[in-house]
Amino acid sequence: MIPYESTREFAQLMDERDELSRFRKSFTIPKHTDGSESIYLCGNSLGVQPKKAVEYVTDELNDWAQMGVKGHFDKEYAWTRYHEFLTDPMAAIVGAKPHEVVVMNTLTPNLHFMMVSFYQPTGKRRKIVMEADAFPSDQYAMDSQVKLHGGDPEKDIILWKPRPGSSILEMEDLEQIFQEQGDEIALVMIGAVNYYTGQFFDLKRITTLGHKYGALVGFDCAHGAGNVDLRLHESGADFAVWCTYKYMNSGPGSIAGCFVHERHADNDQLDRMAGWWGHNKEERFLMEPKFDPIYGAEGWQQSNAPILSMAPIRASMELFMTAGFKNLRTKSELLTGYLEYLINEIPGDRINIITPSSPRDRGCQLSLAVKDSDKSLFTAISDRGVIADWREPDVIRVAPAPLYNSFMDCWNFTQILAASL
Repeated sequence: MIPYESTREFAQLMDERDELSRFRKSFTIPKHTDGSESIYLCGNSLGVQPKKAVEYVTDELNDWAQMGVKGHFDKEYAWTRYHEFLTDPMAAIVGAKPHEVVVMNTLTPNLHFMMVSFYQPTGKRRKIVMEADAFPSDQYAMDSQVKLHGGDPEKDIILWKPRPGSSILEMEDLEQIFQEQGDEIALVMIGAVNYYTGQFFDLKRITTLGHKYGALVGFDCAHGAGNVDLRLHESGADFAVWCTYKYMNSGPGSIAGCFVHERHADNDQLDRMAGWWGHNKEERFLMEPKFDPIYGAEGWQQSNAPILSMAPIRASMELFMTAGFKNLRTKSELLTGYLEYLINEIPGDRINIITPSSPRDRGCQLSLAVKDSDKSLFTAISDRGVIADWREPDVIRVAPAPLYNSFMDCWNFTQILAASL
């Protein structure tokens, strides 16, 4: 790797050398008001549309019109099996075995379903550990689950907090929490990549720590899936959940994913919210009254698959598999490192990147805290064609996604940001 340079020519050279640059044409990039492509750096919130998504959704609409109910069985991508076509690529992306993964529901419902199985407070072991600045939906879910079990969120939720003056969470502080309260902790529930700072946590280290003290461990991978190398099976986590509309480009509010470690694959001691799609496939249509769960994560399904929501993710998964997730991660580190370099080259001291600088501790998101700023700065860059993300009180989140973003995107963004400060 040659040293980064802040010239336009360098960005153009990097794009010419980028073997993955060809995938950009497989997506529809939103247009700016002047008709040019926007500088889209918001894959951490909603990925752009794969062009084949339109084709695949249209195929299913046509099959529905022409085949009716027969589409459940009498076609290549039969509706009864549609989720299975997503399993292998999804497992490869999150680092799991195929029987540990299922694509179903949406994110927070999946989290609640997992909590039914993996949050089982007994005696004094009833506390949940989560990061202090977790995504609000996770906070609401934890609060409500504690209350459902007769607990008090003020007492039963332990917040892992950053140290004064820092935005980053330190593992030593989590270890201290366990040393002091380990025998009271039932569950660790952490966002694998923090939505606000972009910090990527050491999942295996957290899981080992939790299990050492007798707690179960789960992760919300909404900002990690398709972004970082999660290695969920290797981490040893008991469960994980994620959405697919961010880095995996499945469309607004689309289908989500779930991981259940194989040691729980046929654990009949776990409670679960059962439904007929989680029942033994060979006997599902016999309509037997006794629930017989499928081995693995599929056994946590409740209802038949939302096909029109799954079709776009199939289009995106094909692109991920063609590009290769390892290749995407390599480009991501290079691209994010280049964006970080360019931001640090902007004169003055108004911008503080609160995301960790080490590639192993982050994905492609960089969170920029802008001193003496308000949303008017975000409005200014938006008016000039940047699509990014604003978080109160002073943070702009940008995320160059390696499947469709370019080095020129990074260069153009920093030129606009510098001029707008």
